[in-house]
Amino acid sequence: MYRLATADENQPSAIVKIQKYTFGTGDRFAHQGQAQLRAVLNARDAGIDVHPVWNKSNREHSIIKSKPDDLRAEADAAVDALGFKGSYYVDADHIGLKTVDAFIPASDFFTLDVADFTGKAAEGNAVEAFLRAVRRYIGSLSIPGIERPFELTEKTVRGAAGKFLLAVQEAGRIYRHVRERKGPDSFITEVSVDETDAPQNPVELFLILAMIAEENIPVQTIAPKFTGRFNKGVDYVGDLAQFQREFDEDLSVIAFAIREFGLADTLKLSVHSGSDKFSIYPIINRLIKKHDAGLHVKTAGTTWLEEVIGLAESGGEGLEVVKEIYTQAHGHFAELAAPYSTVIDIDPAKLPNPKSVMGWSSSQYADALRHVESSSHYNPNFRQLLHVGFKVAAGMGKRFTGALEANEGIVGRNVTQNLFERHLLPIFA
Repeated sequence: MYRLATADENQPSAIVKIQKYTFGTGDRFAHQGQAQLRAVLNARDAGIDVHPVWNKSNREHSIIKSKPDDLRAEADAAVDALGFKGSYYVDADHIGLKTVDAFIPASDFFTLDVADFTGKAAEGNAVEAFLRAVRRYIGSLSIPGIERPFELTEKTVRGAAGKFLLAVQEAGRIYRHVRERKGPDSFITEVSVDETDAPQNPVELFLILAMIAEENIPVQTIAPKFTGRFNKGVDYVGDLAQFQREFDEDLSVIAFAIREFGLADTLKLSVHSGSDKFSIYPIINRLIKKHDAGLHVKTAGTTWLEEVIGLAESGGEGLEVVKEIYTQAHGHFAELAAPYSTVIDIDPAKLPNPKSVMGWSSSQYADALRHVESSSHYNPNFRQLLHVGFKVAAGMGKRFTGALEANEGIVGRNVTQNLFERHLLPIFA
């Protein structure tokens, strides 16, 4: 039977506690671990106590033909090479019960993805039990930090349970599966509810956290869906004022839920597809300072795109390789775009002709790809297609990775500069 635990009895006492600021760095081809860690070291030298989380999804491993153990090896090697002394993690990114086992030995951070269960009904008795567990909140719900009280009705609770209860139950199953194999005090748990059609309002987030508490998941990061588009590799598209309100309210909800449900005091928001969302970084920075709150930001393809920019700038074979990647990506547009249809907006009419690209100079290619909104050369359609076009580079095998190795210096400088100057500083400084 559902019974909301109190702050004194809810979560296991022995859990790994995540640091206040963490930053997820995807590295699809496993060549930029040191360049990424240099960005973190630069941030720490600038007074930002941020800790790296190397993340890679099952889909990316499948395309690249890598294994979770490879990501652990890359992270450990970078840490050893640069003498990093802080905590760091390897994230089993967006896993479910069908895919988690391969990640368990190498990972110590698990992003529980329950998108396939969101919106599907839990058993009726489970809904009734949850309703009883939260009945004391029905009525006028006041959350410190949010000016207006919320009217929480039985209909609201049933609606939230209909959308999220089965998904949170599945998250509980995944968590317990990992715990049985790793032990309860050896990994960080994130719950992702961002793969939904509509953003969660503050009441829904509050009820999701109540469900998580009932499942006894020692969640330390929660990834909600925000209003607006978080497309891959490009800036946020949406109402900035509305995003600010939502982010502010979500931080208040988390602080309240920690006290009400006894969740880990390190629980914090996680922003997925967080790379290149330059217009919302100042908002996020102000609000985490206002609330004295932690934050996890997950990035992935921005490093891959910096690799392409570095190869373009290197000229010679590197430039020829990335021209060929674009040509093949353009020819397989529909196939490459399909898995990412909800997180890209590409206008095919605004993609450059591959024949023209084959004649581009290093600067023409790099300027079209580099994410500088003020540049008249920047082409977000070109950038998004290349973002999802890493499958083409994977098919090149050693020709692509060999180009990365031959041009390690220029590629690495681009990766480090992009993460440090354009991500870590504006988000956390």
